[in-house]
Order: sequence, then C-alpha cells, then structure tokens
Amino acid sequence: MSAARQAARRGRDRRAEIIMPPPGRDRFAPGDTPRVAVAGGGIAGLAAAVLLAERGARVTLYEREEALGGRLAGWRTRLADGSPVTMSRGFHAFFRQYYNLRGLLRRTDPGLDRLRPLPDYPLRHSGGLTDSFARVPRTPPLSALGFVALSPTFGWRDLARMDARAALPLLDVRVPEVYERFDGVGATAFLERVRFPEAAHHLAFEVFSRSFFADPRELSAAELLLMFHIYFLGSAEGLLFDVPDEPYPQALWDPLGDYLRRLGADLRTGTPVREVRPGADGRVRVRTDAAEDLHDAAVLALDPGALRTVVAASPDLGTPQWRDDVAALSTAPPFLVSRLWLDRPVRADRPGFLGTSGYDGLDNVSVLDRYEGEAARWAARTGGSVVELHAYAVPAGEEPKEVQDRLLDGLRRVYPETRDARIVDARHEWRADCPFFPVGSHGRRPAVRTPHPGVVLAGDAIRCDLPVALMERAATTGFLAAGALLARWGVRGQVLWTVPRSGRSAALRALGGLARR
Repeated sequence: MSAARQAARRGRDRRAEIIMPPPGRDRFAPGDTPRVAVAGGGIAGLAAAVLLAERGARVTLYEREEALGGRLAGWRTRLADGSPVTMSRGFHAFFRQYYNLRGLLRRTDPGLDRLRPLPDYPLRHSGGLTDSFARVPRTPPLSALGFVALSPTFGWRDLARMDARAALPLLDVRVPEVYERFDGVGATAFLERVRFPEAAHHLAFEVFSRSFFADPRELSAAELLLMFHIYFLGSAEGLLFDVPDEPYPQALWDPLGDYLRRLGADLRTGTPVREVRPGADGRVRVRTDAAEDLHDAAVLALDPGALRTVVAASPDLGTPQWRDDVAALSTAPPFLVSRLWLDRPVRADRPGFLGTSGYDGLDNVSVLDRYEGEAARWAARTGGSVVELHAYAVPAGEEPKEVQDRLLDGLRRVYPETRDARIVDARHEWRADCPFFPVGSHGRRPAVRTPHPGVVLAGDAIRCDLPVALMERAATTGFLAAGALLARWGVRGQVLWTVPRSGRSAALRALGGLARR
C-alpha cells in the first residue's frame, strides 16, 4: 500500500510521509536484553522509554520531578474554597500533524478518546480585529488563499504589496536546507523583507514565534519558516488541534506510566541524574543522589538547562567541541502562566482558547472549563469559571507581581465581564526552561547521536532533520534516540510520520525554486 493511501486510511494528510526504521528483529531475545537508562520523563523520554521497553529492553527511567510529563506535568493543590485541583504549566495544543506524539498517546488510548477538539484558533489584536481559522480551507494552497479572503487583517491589497520574490521560500520549505539559508536571519527581519502587513505580524506569525517563548526579533527565521510549513502551506491538517479532556496526569501520563510498568520498566520519579560516565567497555554509569547504576546505554532526554548541567558534571562525556556545543544551548526568557478560579462564568460564547496581541504582554487566554473535565466540574459546582493567562518571553528585570497584574488587566480588557469577578484563588507559575533558537544557532545544536554510540540525546532542543517542532520534535527525537540504540543491537525501531519534507506540490516547489536562482 502506498504511503499516501496508508496516511489517508489512518486519517492523516494524504501527503504525509513515512520514515521507515532500519530493518531488524522485532524484539530482543530472552536473555539478550540490554539495560538502558532514560534520563527525563517528559515527552521525549517517555517516547524513548516506551519504544525500548516494547522491544524488550530493561528500562530505568529517571525523572527529577515527582511526576511524569516534563513541561506538561501536573500536580495536586488545594484552593481557598477547599477544592482539590490539578495545576500545570498551562495550555498546549495537540495539533493533528503531531503524528508521532499522537502515536505515543495511542499506546494507552488507541482512539485518542481522551483528546477533544477545539473548533478554532482565534487570534485577536488590541486594535479590535480578530482572525479565525474555523472556515479556512485546510488543503494548501487554498488554505493561504482562504485566509486572505476571510481575514480582516490581511486582504488582497496587502498580498499585492508583498515582495513576492522574498516570500517565495515559504512555498518550498525543506529541512535541513531551510536552516542553511535562513538561520542567519531573524524572524522579524524576514517578515519585514517580505513586507508582510504589520497587523498580520501580530495575528499570524508572532503567535507562532512566541510559541517558542521567544521575541520574534531574536528568533531564527528558519524556525518561523518551518512553522509556516508545518501548520499552513506544507500540511492539510491546518490549525486543527485537540486538547486533553482532563488534566495532563490523569489523561496522558498516569496511563503511560502504568503502561511502562506493565512492560517491566523501572520508573524512578524524584530522582535527578547528576552524572553520566561512559566506560571503555561501552557501558554507561549513571549517578543519582542515591546510587550509581551501570547500564548498557543511556538516553538523555533533558531540557537545555538540565542537559548543560549534567554534561558539565560529566567530564568523560563527549569531545571538547561537543561539550562546547551543549554548553552553548540557549534557554528562552522566563514565561508566566496565571490560572484564576473566578466566582462567575465568562460569557458563554468565549472560545476555549484565544491568542492575543497588543495587550501589554498577554499572549493568550484559555477558559479551561470549556474543555477540561476537572475545571468544568468545579465551574458547575460553584457557578464560576477557570481562566488561564500566558505571558511568553517576559523581559529581564520585570517584577513578577507587576507582570501578573498586567495580565489580569489584559483579561479584563479582552473579556470585560471578568472586571467584577472575585478571584476565588490563583496560581502563578514562573518558569525559564524552554529551548531558545536564536539567529545563527542551528549549526551548533547537538543531534540525537553523540560521540559515544551508547549515549543519545532527545528533546525539543535537539537537532532533527525532519519538519517537526515543539512537542512533536520531542516525541520524534525520543523515538529516533531509542531507534539509534536499537539499530546497534539489530532490533527494529519505530515507524515515523511527518508532514512533507519539501513543498507540498510540484507547483509550489517550482515557485519556491525561483528563490534559489
């Protein structure tokens, strides 16, 4: 069966591409099972651990926090009204083209019944204009033309004013070539070169760039072009996305943790890895606060800060150049998630998610009781609502309380009915552990393979020569890291899927090719 037919049959874009792993045995033979350490229990680490355990490896997963999920973990807390609730680091969209992430989740939820769709990705500017993607056609190039036809911020006149030749690279994004051509250019500088309309900067592209928790003036244009390809001109999945119908632990990670235990994996939460020491015999020693364990291989699926720390504390790991490249990994500026439990509902027509721009640092507003069961039950019981506010790339030196107050003011401007609402309780999560991809950084980004065959890397900060980003990059590199180890032992890895690795059609590739001349 052709890849296109397989994709269509599984509900994917017909142009989705399949990446087959190297051939090998289905699993390890009894008595021939290596011990593999996986450092990090986020999406990347879970993907690696699942694949290795499914193939019969003896997996030990080390996670610094007390719960699985990494940056999508959740934890219990109690509100001022006595209600037990789950807090997390906020809203994440599970887009339909996150094929490998969704494949991971299907291990415990074959029909993805614990995900529910949100009907739109509305984007609002403080000037009063709002863009919606609900009625935009999904198939490129009709998606782009439909956006222009329906958008109040991007019209045909704006299209005519754009520098067509400068915009041609958007039509045929290829990985890794896009990095070779555009990693040395800032995202904002690229948009200015194209003469993209200012309002659409905020409503279409700035939302994408700030998904990287980054100021678009500093973000590599290559990452912006890749996002445009993944969500717009390269995929017929468009901006359709799902969200978990319960908090992350209950909907996603607790079931996956139970699945790993049934496969025989040893899950050690609350156990940060301190040092990784490869030996001359090819095996790897992993030191924690409590013990030093000997493994046949290791996957380091850590956020940039944690990876830098572990590598710095592991003098025998890697070459000097490789260590310098890891040390050069950047962390994005701090971000804030404010979750508010209000004593009254927001208006019934408010969407579950709203992207915002021009509201003094407020990047989006989520109404959790529109889609999350726990929040909906609290709202039904109290007559209130649960609202979440995000601020990405908070400038250095900002006072946390002032930023939190500005976000609340922004909410009251966006949803005026909240002005008189009493805040029953609030939680404010400040974090600064997301990867950052500044201009010119791609060449030094470490890849899955390291100088040691028995040590591999995974995570959304790790270089991957496929058109993936964010959570999907984490899942994909997790599978690739486990696959690299399995291939050494003659065991088959994971079949992967991706959006097309170049322009979606011959016509788009031909037009995009004009920019290369």
